[in-house]
Amino acid sequence: MKGLFARQPLAWISREQDGPTLRRALGWPALTAIGLGTMLGGIFPTIGTGAHAAGPAVILAFTLSGLVSLCVALCYAEFASMVPVAGSAYTYAYATLGEVVAWVIGWDLILEYGLSLAPTASSWSDYAQHLLANIGITLPQWAQTANLGGRQIDVIAALVVAGITILLCVGIRESSRVNASLVVFQIITMLVFIAATVGFAHPSNLQPFAPFGGHGILTSTALVFFAYIGFDTVTVASEEAHNPERNVPIGIILALAIGTLLYVALTYCTVAVMPFARLSGGAAMLDALGAVNHNRALYWLVALGGLAGNGTVMLTSLLGQVRIFYVMSRDRLLPPQVAKIHPKFRTPATVTAFTGGIVAILAAVLPLSELLTLVNIGTLAAFTIVCAGVLVLRITQPEAKRPFRAPLVWVFSILGAVSCLYLISGLEKATWWRFGIWFIIGIAVYAVYGYRKSHLRTLGDPQRSH
Repeated sequence: MKGLFARQPLAWISREQDGPTLRRALGWPALTAIGLGTMLGGIFPTIGTGAHAAGPAVILAFTLSGLVSLCVALCYAEFASMVPVAGSAYTYAYATLGEVVAWVIGWDLILEYGLSLAPTASSWSDYAQHLLANIGITLPQWAQTANLGGRQIDVIAALVVAGITILLCVGIRESSRVNASLVVFQIITMLVFIAATVGFAHPSNLQPFAPFGGHGILTSTALVFFAYIGFDTVTVASEEAHNPERNVPIGIILALAIGTLLYVALTYCTVAVMPFARLSGGAAMLDALGAVNHNRALYWLVALGGLAGNGTVMLTSLLGQVRIFYVMSRDRLLPPQVAKIHPKFRTPATVTAFTGGIVAILAAVLPLSELLTLVNIGTLAAFTIVCAGVLVLRITQPEAKRPFRAPLVWVFSILGAVSCLYLISGLEKATWWRFGIWFIIGIAVYAVYGYRKSHLRTLGDPQRSH
């Protein structure tokens, strides 16, 4: 039992690797764009859903979710400055709470990064097909929508995943440039939306502000929190960052700050221009825009912003998933072939291609479903562990080097952990059942492979394996 909770020393985590390594090509602007790339796409399906739960008080819900995320982000920033490697919450848990906890978190992060790619690709396909239909182009029925039981496949979803997989195989510099360009375009379309709608805001649409009371606000906060998931993606690119001890914390905090300001502004402009009850669940911004402006070019611009948002989520999510697999393999909790770096591209190209291929198949045959609820429970579990881990490390290793120290750590870490646990407790029972099955599968994989092969227990020093 003691071996299950053995912790990996910080010195081992930060060790130099033999052979090809990941290319350090990212500064804080690129890291900020990676965080925004994963976050911003979450705004499109959450405004309408949050408004149905809280009414105009969805504005407050986004603010509260931003504050909870800030608590978590400060903890992530401290960890990232101490442990500047590409493992995110998995690595931080390994250093503080032990191997079996690290494995569980790494397994959960598959839900955040890997599993979310398929429905996001389906959403991208849906946006693209709507725009094609707008100019009179319609795909054959068999190629429009995924249907596992029938003979329909989502061709566009599979193709877009394949394209993003190839891009990530080629190189981190190329991938970050594409992501940054899409993020800039997405922000521009959001600012255009704000400019086009803010003049039509009417106080009557904001009254009553909280028609469903405090319970509605809390429910909405739990729903819209999912739009903030993604700022932690910055940490998985730590080994590809220049001066990660400085630039990764900057990227985390900037991504969250910019995202929160945009979210609150977009939400205000959406619910203030038309009654919240008339907003649809998935396209509230387009509903609001259509209510006040009938310019076709403007509609296209905002819709293309939605395409860009889904695109960046897919790009950065696949990036995050592959880097977590890479670090878990380097620790021998997964087969060593997973950590193999391509000598030319300096990326984990093999596992990127394998992961992308699996996701492309899922996107082609699985319809949009409740997979995203699994994404949320896995992410919130990881956030809770990070908040707890910061406190553990402050107590057990108070003299460790901390280039960035989270202020008021006892307040922010405890508040962040408690808030995440509260949001987890509000998820549906069906989600807990699915999560339980996923957990059992993960423990089985760990028992069969990771427990026996782990560097930490079987070899003592990871360097001895080379």
